[in-house]
Amino acid sequence: MKPRLCLASQSPRRAALLRQAGFDFWIYKPMVDETPVQGEYPAKLTERLSAKKAEAAVQAAASENIESTVCLGSDTVVVLDDLILGKPVDSADAARILKHLSGSSHEVMTAVTVACGAWRESRQVTSKVTFCHLSDDVIRDYCASAEPYDKAGAYAIQGYAGSFVESLSGSYSAVMGLPLCETTALLALAGIHPCWKEGVCDE
Repeated sequence: MKPRLCLASQSPRRAALLRQAGFDFWIYKPMVDETPVQGEYPAKLTERLSAKKAEAAVQAAASENIESTVCLGSDTVVVLDDLILGKPVDSADAARILKHLSGSSHEVMTAVTVACGAWRESRQVTSKVTFCHLSDDVIRDYCASAEPYDKAGAYAIQGYAGSFVESLSGSYSAVMGLPLCETTALLALAGIHPCWKEGVCDE
């Protein structure tokens, strides 16, 4: 039986990236506590959470008797001076985060985990993003949009905030939330390949 791919994510951005890369999949929205463990390093946090999301999907597929399922989990954090900048809780929090990012460089760490049966494999990608100086007016107007919310670091590089980026070193797709190069390589190990021609997925 040909394996089926499950994306364990509530992020529409990850789903869009996976479709862009040519993958056919179904979505499971895992309920995972994303609170860092005391003293946990950002890279360790993202890897742990990506693995938990993939594992939750594996268990869900098993409970529904969905066989030959390959599950993909991913997690992203924004880090400035070793401080994790999470998702803003409100506009004031979003403005505070963006003021920290203004005129400085930060890291975006994204981990991806692929799980199938008892097999697990993860990859970690770190990108460096440098923002231009953001005026108080720009921050206020950006926070008045819907874009900063439910996003690590209070910004979406593929949206309005693309104009904030002076430079990027690393993976653009990883900053969006899913490193496509590493994800494609991991999925290939699990027997999942992109479908770039009509009918290939059904063969």
